[in-house]
Formats: sequence, C-alpha cells, structure tokens
Amino acid sequence: MKKNPVIPFALIATLGIVAMIVMGGVGLSQQDQAEGEGGNEGTLDPAELVEQNACISCHGEDLQGASGPSLNDVSERYSSVDELADIINNGVEGSSQMTGDYANGEEAQAIAEWLMNEQE
Repeated sequence: MKKNPVIPFALIATLGIVAMIVMGGVGLSQQDQAEGEGGNEGTLDPAELVEQNACISCHGEDLQGASGPSLNDVSERYSSVDELADIINNGVEGSSQMTGDYANGEEAQAIAEWLMNEQE
C-alpha cells in the first residue's frame, strides 16, 4: 500500500498555522494585561512624558535649563497653558532647538498644564 506524500506536509502546515494562531492570541492577551497593569489606563503622566520625550536632555534633569532654557519659571514667561502647549506642539519658530517633534496633541497639553501648575 502506497502512502500519499502530501499528507505529512499538510499536517505540518496545519500544525504551524494552529501554532501561529495560538501564539498570536497569547501575545495579545499579554499585551492587554501589561497595558492594564498601569492602574490609570488612558491618563497621561506628564512627568513620565517629559522623560520619554527627551525634554530633560536639553532642559536638564530638574528642568533647570541646560542647552535649552529653564522650564521652572514657565508660568512667569507664558500667559496660558494653551500658549505653552502650542510651543511644545509646534516648536519655536526660527529655532533649531525646539522643533515640535517631541510631543503633540494630548501629550503637549498635559505637559503644558503640568509645567504651568508646578510653579504655583
């Protein structure tokens, strides 16, 4: 009795596809679990955003200023959160230092609110 040579290949292909589906599901489950561990899902932590967006590389570890200006007195230099958020979002016109590529939208607004309220 002669065996069909296609059957082993079909079985291996089927097992491979099933394994990919299972591993994909496990990966998605782990991702959902990791995102849920934060406890405050959906909220932006401005202090973390300042670190993640490399603000401290120019403005200093304590935002006291380095190659960029100090951010400790922004509430004295800017009249509103929206004005500061616009600078964070779009950069400083004519400046190569703050190009606006670091944060945008909700992140820029959250950082601006945090910076303006830190000095009060």
